[in-house]
Amino acid sequence: MAGSGTAVSHGELERGSARLARWFVDHGLAPGDGIALLADNSARLFEVYWAALRCGLVLTAVNHHLTAAEVAYIVRDCGAKALVVDGTLGPLGEAVGAEVPDVGLRLAYGAPVKGFADYDAALDGVADTPLPDEPAGALMLYSSGTTGRPKGVRPPMPQRRIDDPEPPSPFTRLYGFTSETVYLSPGPLYHAAPLRFSALVQELGGTVVVMERFDAEGALAAIERFRATHSQWVPTMFVRMLKLPPEVRERYDVSSMRVAIHAAAPCPVDVKRAMIDWWGPVIHEYYAATEAVGITFIDSAQWLEHPGSVGRAGLGVVRIADPETGELLPAGRVGTIYFERRDGPLFTYHNDPEKTQASRHPEHGDWGTTGDLGYLDEDGWLYLTDRKAFMIISGGVNIYPRDAEDALALHPAVLDVAVIGVPDAEMGEAVLAVVQPAPDVEPGPELELELIAHTRTHIAAFKAPRRVVFTDDMPRTPTGKLVKQKLRDRYPSMP
Repeated sequence: MAGSGTAVSHGELERGSARLARWFVDHGLAPGDGIALLADNSARLFEVYWAALRCGLVLTAVNHHLTAAEVAYIVRDCGAKALVVDGTLGPLGEAVGAEVPDVGLRLAYGAPVKGFADYDAALDGVADTPLPDEPAGALMLYSSGTTGRPKGVRPPMPQRRIDDPEPPSPFTRLYGFTSETVYLSPGPLYHAAPLRFSALVQELGGTVVVMERFDAEGALAAIERFRATHSQWVPTMFVRMLKLPPEVRERYDVSSMRVAIHAAAPCPVDVKRAMIDWWGPVIHEYYAATEAVGITFIDSAQWLEHPGSVGRAGLGVVRIADPETGELLPAGRVGTIYFERRDGPLFTYHNDPEKTQASRHPEHGDWGTTGDLGYLDEDGWLYLTDRKAFMIISGGVNIYPRDAEDALALHPAVLDVAVIGVPDAEMGEAVLAVVQPAPDVEPGPELELELIAHTRTHIAAFKAPRRVVFTDDMPRTPTGKLVKQKLRDRYPSMP
């Protein structure tokens, strides 16, 4: 752990996870059963993860920033038969426990939680040797819910034992993960990418360094202190680090970093170019989703030749289709991004056949989408524009908020920005920018005019915001995704 310095060896992780797996089985859990984990970033989290995966269970790690009712919905929806909570989240864990009385197996570690058995006391005396039979389990994670209620992505159960050899992950080959890797994880571990990448590095015998919370200077200090070789980020983290004073940025040695991966949200072109200038050609990007419908990859050299692209397909075949008719579109035309799968089944949403069906192409059942919009160039490089739900239609013209957001992202007066469409009697919708000012910046009419003028120097005037409003509360998930529906609710009309 980057902050506390708490360390767990591979041997300790092996014994601890074997003990918990045995406890699960002794208490009646069987392969395919679900368990839920409500936890902050900690070393103990991985013990629960590996225990579930080494006795055939389906683990759902739950976002602890949700309300008790939202967490309880996920615990019920995933069919959890056991619930493990981090005691540092005591009030939340207690409230969730009260809402899911049918979940009988309950453990709390780190601190007592009313209604939960003490983790260490419950496992006292349980053997720490592996079970004689260890079928591989799986993760069932939930989407961020930025456009609605979180959706569970139910994976097919692996048909193998936990120690059976399996084909290497494409990430292992592409990013050079080995037993010598030191992987810095600055994001929350309930999210798919930080959890899966950390587990992959552990599986290979490497070292994982977890930040309790992301902090821009703290991340640079962790790279230097632990000589991190690999890391994964979201663009918001890049922006925060780039906005550190030059003397702070130059204070830390980041030369150990060989691969810095980013994903989860579109990265403004100027931000990515600045990161490559600072860290060198170690920046890698992939475009994917919790649903694992498909993946594209791009490295620094490729990106410099195709600025703004998120890469070419590494899993699946990218198809761009008209959002309304499903007609296949030619290069350069914006449409819904589908991945055609040729090497396995598409994902399904747990307990939601309607959403599953809506994620399929109307004519091609093996094409899946998460609702993002984008286009392919003539050489097959994919470019994202936005989600269909966020597109603004003004005067019959499609406007993608990302254009204005990218133009404002690195403005020195802007800490964070989001662009939304609001109803307009004449144009249908009008463009509104919501800006969180940088510290010590005074918001007001002068800054509003300055930001609108700045945007118009970068993009066409019709794409620029008509108004700018200021807030000190930008609704982002801890993984950096913007929850635009909350902004739409906050600004139902042009201020």
